Amino acid sequence: MYSEVTRDVISFLEEHLLEEWQLEDYAVQIGYSKFHLSRVFKQETGMNIGEYIRKRRLATAAMYLLYSDESIIQIAFELQFQSQEAFTRSFKEVYQMPPGKYRKLMRTLQRTEEENMGEQKLIKGWVLSGSHPNLYEMKADNQVFHTGTSSGLLASVGDAGEGQFGTMMQSFSAEKWKGKRIKVSCFLKTEEVVKCGAWCRIDNASSDMIQFDNMDNRPIQGTTDWNYYFIVLDVPEDSVSIHFGVLLIGTGKVWADGFAFEEVDQSVPSTNMLAQEQLPLDPINLGFDEM
Repeated sequence: MYSEVTRDVISFLEEHLLEEWQLEDYAVQIGYSKFHLSRVFKQETGMNIGEYIRKRRLATAAMYLLYSDESIIQIAFELQFQSQEAFTRSFKEVYQMPPGKYRKLMRTLQRTEEENMGEQKLIKGWVLSGSHPNLYEMKADNQVFHTGTSSGLLASVGDAGEGQFGTMMQSFSAEKWKGKRIKVSCFLKTEEVVKCGAWCRIDNASSDMIQFDNMDNRPIQGTTDWNYYFIVLDVPEDSVSIHFGVLLIGTGKVWADGFAFEEVDQSVPSTNMLAQEQLPLDPINLGFDEM
């Protein structure tokens, strides 16, 4: 299961992203020691809190550059950078170009896309599937994203009822992961969803499902800001394929960004929903005397 500490931290960071706070301030507001926050956050997300804030502020800057007419120095100060030079340096490290060039280039690309709008665009590597894919759409969204320049959006376009679902997914070979425990993580944001979550499935050569988790025991519902979610599964030696994505049951919208795969050790609990309860070593209460 993902840590409530990490989810609390990210939720609070998103709410106060543009405020000039130090780590101690976040720790006091959230109710944990700064050392505990830092350790758990780094362990689960692979980045420290300062790095997360910096990446999210730069992503916000990218949106401002594309969708507002604020000057670069205004954006720099609004996002708590000490100078336009410091902001430009940080922005260039992530987006490989200075903010002024980014604004000009991305606006040109956006106009070109709008002029050529037609059929729904495919997202490289991703497919739309599910029980009723005709009731859903999948597309890249360059107005809402966690980091980088876009996110994947899965949204209902019809009146999906109970038990009907769509998924934005992809599949790949399990060859490199055989015998390992993997952690599949991502950031998700939702709008008025009935039920959704990340999912991952591991199949053998007979296409039998041998490991699976779709967050059904911890679903996301309603409207939520960006937060961090992960799934942990073992990849048995007889595994052939790994399938993963985002599942949306019923109506609503869910944005996904920053999917990552990494190997973890056995100290990280599996979230496999197919795991059977371990049997006792010996029979108990044979005389029916214990209540």
